[in-house]
Amino acid sequence: MDTPLPSLNTIAVVGLGTMGTGIAEVLTRAGREVIGIDISEAAATHAVDALSASTARAVQRGRLTEQERGDVLARFRTFTDLQAAAPADLVIEVVPESYEIKQQIFRELDGIVRPDTILATGTNALSVTRLAADCARPERVLGLHFFNPAPAMKLVEVVSSVLTAPAAVAAVTDLALELGKEPVAVGDRPGFVADGLLFGYLNQAAAMYEAKYASREDIDAAMKLGCGLPMGPLALLDLIGIDTARTVLEAMYAASHDRLHAPAPILRQLSEAGLTGRKSGRGFYTYEAPGSGTVVRDALTPLEGRQLVAGRPVRSVGVAGSGTMASGIAEVFAKAGYEVVLAARSQEKAEAAKSRIGKSLSRSVDKGRMTAEAAAETLDRIVPAGSYDAFAEVDLAVEAVAEDLEIKRQLFATLDKVCKPGAVLATTTSSLPVVACARATSRPQDVIGMHFFNPAPAMKLVEVVRTVLTGDDVHATVREVCGKIRKHPVDCGDRAGFIVNALLFPYLNNAIKMVQEHYASLDDIDAAMKLGGGYPMGPFELLDVVGLDVSLAIERVLHREFRDPGLAPAPLLEHLVAAGCLGRKTGRGFREYARR
Repeated sequence: MDTPLPSLNTIAVVGLGTMGTGIAEVLTRAGREVIGIDISEAAATHAVDALSASTARAVQRGRLTEQERGDVLARFRTFTDLQAAAPADLVIEVVPESYEIKQQIFRELDGIVRPDTILATGTNALSVTRLAADCARPERVLGLHFFNPAPAMKLVEVVSSVLTAPAAVAAVTDLALELGKEPVAVGDRPGFVADGLLFGYLNQAAAMYEAKYASREDIDAAMKLGCGLPMGPLALLDLIGIDTARTVLEAMYAASHDRLHAPAPILRQLSEAGLTGRKSGRGFYTYEAPGSGTVVRDALTPLEGRQLVAGRPVRSVGVAGSGTMASGIAEVFAKAGYEVVLAARSQEKAEAAKSRIGKSLSRSVDKGRMTAEAAAETLDRIVPAGSYDAFAEVDLAVEAVAEDLEIKRQLFATLDKVCKPGAVLATTTSSLPVVACARATSRPQDVIGMHFFNPAPAMKLVEVVRTVLTGDDVHATVREVCGKIRKHPVDCGDRAGFIVNALLFPYLNNAIKMVQEHYASLDDIDAAMKLGGGYPMGPFELLDVVGLDVSLAIERVLHREFRDPGLAPAPLLEHLVAAGCLGRKTGRGFREYARR
């Protein structure tokens, strides 16, 4: 830029929908003069009313004084004509995601604002470069992508095109920091970081639902309980707007040609039917009224407690394995009052696993979660055994041995011999075909997947995986047992990754590709997903915790089953695993960790 940049004190916000109104609130409360512009007088009035209501709540909560509230409201003026932007130091447009509409606004602004005024687009899907190239001064155009709701969400993506002046980027980055936000610098590609990762995952979830692989309630519950997400993907699509999601995905697909970004047909069908989510009152779910967040029953809502088939009685449980997962599952069953046989390849390994459970129970006592008496009773219910022959009388056998199909098949062949007729045989596999375990027995109808999540005592989710051969009464038995051990069961079919891993690992793989392509740094991607997506951990934090070798194995299974080129493991992940950098357990993965 030829002239020095002014301080950004007067800011015009063009488009006073939910996002524009939220940005205006953030700016006025931070002391900026805000010119709100919308062609609709009703939208402008609504924006003033919304700011009035939110600042009134802030006064009630003691976050603002009445004087401060009056000052905030005085700093917000609304207009219906773009000419009002003339005195602005910065203009932020948040109008609908359309090149035609945005380009028209920028062309008009070229003739209205000063030569040194920065023009920012709030797009999350369109090319900033294409918008800038049409302007008289492309060097002053950039992307400033806030997240909804803008007053609450900390992340702001600052998007540069190849034409953007560094001084403009520096000015808006400083502004974001002054607003109390966390700016992340990214390049110009559809979806940027947060939405680039988020929308691929949402699209996969929509496709999973469309394929009738799992119910909408089970998909959403699985991702909330299995990954700690604040909302399930289908509920989130309804919140974002299904039409908006489709627009973002179409832009991403046009740029990437990655089939994972090709919008699932159901998104087009719902959009064209006007079923765009909460704003229309119906999307994947049905809502009380347009704009309401309250879900109401519809034809797809499952009936509570409806069990068409009676389950088998389960009094005693066998757990096969001696690792963390096996001991965690044994602890869960013993706490729920079941008699548990914990069997491993040797008596010594089984005793060590029981000892680990004892330490876990002691920690629960120390934290006041259970009494010492209850802990002792729980531990007494667990009988360690050095042979699977000890499973002769159990009603349910759950294996948690190595994630190796041959090992599991051999174990199921053994269980087939030692377990009594009518016993339910369950595998905790997270990625292998359950039916392959079932076919290793003479009673495949008794075999089912029961995928617990680590750590089993803390994690509420169990994926209940039926094969084409699983008996209805076996399925009913496992769902009943899940209720008794206070876990939330979700039903899914026998295919790689089930619900959680099939949605989680492509997202993690795409994050690795972003780093591999030098699009964004590990730290910026982790920050973007925590601050912009509400994820409890960023993708690289999570990969290092899970283990890069485990992650690679799951990604290979998904790629082999679904044959989608977009699911091929990122070469960077393969290189790190080959180098022995497996995450926290080896002291180095995507990051380095202090040796303990």
